[in-house]
Amino acid sequence: MSDIIHLLPESIANQIAAGEVIQRPASVVKELVENSIDADATCIQVNIKDAGRTMIQVLDDGKGMSETDARMAFERHATSKILNADDLFSLKTMGFRGEALASIAAVAQVELRTRQKESDVGTKLSIAGSTLTDIEPDACAGGSILTVKNLFFNVPARRKFLKSNETEFRNIVHEFERVALVNPSVELFLFHNELEIFHLPKAGIRQRILDVFGKTLNQQLLSIEVDSSLVLISGLVARPDTAKKRGALQYFFVNGRFMKHSYFHKAVMQAYEDLIQIGEMPNYFIYFTVDPQTIDVNIHPTKTEIKFENERPIWQILVSAIREALAKASVIPMIDFDKQDAIDIPIYNEKQKNSRLTPPAVQVDNDYNPFNPSSTYSSSNRSIEKTAFDWAKLYDDFEKNRSEIDQEMENSKAENDMTEKIPFYNEDIGEDLKQNENSCYQYKERFIITSLKSGIVIIDQHRAHLRILYEQYLDRLNGKKGIGQKMLFPEIVELTTSEVSVYKEVMTDLQYLGFDLSDLGNNSYAINALPAEVGGVGPAELIKDLLNQAMDNRNSVKCNLNHFLALSLGKVAAINYGKTLAIEEMDHLIAALFSCRESRLTPEGKIILSIINDEELEKRFK
Repeated sequence: MSDIIHLLPESIANQIAAGEVIQRPASVVKELVENSIDADATCIQVNIKDAGRTMIQVLDDGKGMSETDARMAFERHATSKILNADDLFSLKTMGFRGEALASIAAVAQVELRTRQKESDVGTKLSIAGSTLTDIEPDACAGGSILTVKNLFFNVPARRKFLKSNETEFRNIVHEFERVALVNPSVELFLFHNELEIFHLPKAGIRQRILDVFGKTLNQQLLSIEVDSSLVLISGLVARPDTAKKRGALQYFFVNGRFMKHSYFHKAVMQAYEDLIQIGEMPNYFIYFTVDPQTIDVNIHPTKTEIKFENERPIWQILVSAIREALAKASVIPMIDFDKQDAIDIPIYNEKQKNSRLTPPAVQVDNDYNPFNPSSTYSSSNRSIEKTAFDWAKLYDDFEKNRSEIDQEMENSKAENDMTEKIPFYNEDIGEDLKQNENSCYQYKERFIITSLKSGIVIIDQHRAHLRILYEQYLDRLNGKKGIGQKMLFPEIVELTTSEVSVYKEVMTDLQYLGFDLSDLGNNSYAINALPAEVGGVGPAELIKDLLNQAMDNRNSVKCNLNHFLALSLGKVAAINYGKTLAIEEMDHLIAALFSCRESRLTPEGKIILSIINDEELEKRFK
């Protein structure tokens, strides 16, 4: 039997590695910018075309490379970061595997122009599909210019599975933001299709956060800092009253590297325990500095999963640091028992119930006229004469007018009920309910109970209204444009770059729902109109919540954007538990529910109603 095991060709091995390291254009941006930072660059510019499909270019003023280093940089496992296995436990650079450039060159057309600052001439090198096509001297600036064109040109299956330009560019922005937040001493630029998206000058941590996400965060963030023998923790956390259910900005960094860490996230949430509602998330930007030998970053090719040797004590230090910051900012409620200089407020008790309070005496000079120069105020005591006024007649007139208005409203409402009666959807339960037409009863301001021909039905009022609104919004998104309610005073909302990218993607759908936004420039928009059903929610908060939910769900393969938008807006507009409903409102809600295409379940599959038939009722009383 012949041997069947053999070595893979280098080009195929590189493509396999590329599948782990280079998953999309954002991965290329991350690897190239991190290489520039490792080269001690102080200014980095990223140019993107067509969300990275056509071109990704990174320019830096770093150390540059010699001709030999430029050629070696594209070989697998060629790196300047480590020399032996022990160096893996003392890493101070972003990269170390030596796979990034080789992986990029395996699936794209790459051009590198680089020059060391002490050299007179640089090097220009071209590679396509792991094959070196050209290398020659080049009169370029000090540093490096690396251009990646036609990503996945030789792997059409991978290119086909890329998402829309808006989604891919949003992922690029996320990676760019992560690098920017941890390197405030580096000036950064991001251009997309020759349009400047970011210009981040050198700054401190707080200012860099504000430059990336907007100045509105400034009043929300509290500083934390603690230095111990195990870890130095610094950064910023948000006030509890700014927590939100979606779109929270949550970042962990360790030794200048972005990381994801669910264990430390739980520590943050414990620090906010009892200060925020269940389901809400606070913003935080937390930076850890530890001994490199106490962490392991060599777990995953993306290097975002990191193991800590001292997780438990660091967890406790983190909770204490955040609680101390919240306490210093007086956001943790405290009881003040200091009675010095307090106002003496009389306390009523049973012994005083027969006593009468004496009002303070008021001296009024009825002869004083401020418009008569000859009139002067006299401080002599005068008695106050009561003005005669027929209050009884005024009250009778008011009651008469109010009864007339109430009667007119009742007549108008009766006419509207006759002309706007909603037909029942042709289902058995709908027909059963229609034949009985008995009055409704609201139980604990949550459930609506009414009788059927064959028993009784209990309806969850919030879920019923959610189903009704969901189908209305779906109809609008499918071409039946909704009417927005104009705002008397348009409200301004400031969006982040990621939110703007999502807004442009769903802009038409929001217009169908009844939203009207106008672009004011610099990521600011004026909200001119909202869907008529939405009330009691801040317009800016509503827009940001919808966009952040779209951002969280857009990458899901199973996600239908119309379904998602209709559901999200329905949750906001649906009547809440605790709202008292009139009989007419309950009748209208029930009629509208059974006019829906689906009346038993919410869009999320939760039960809307429960039927108890006569037979079951009889069993309960046996």
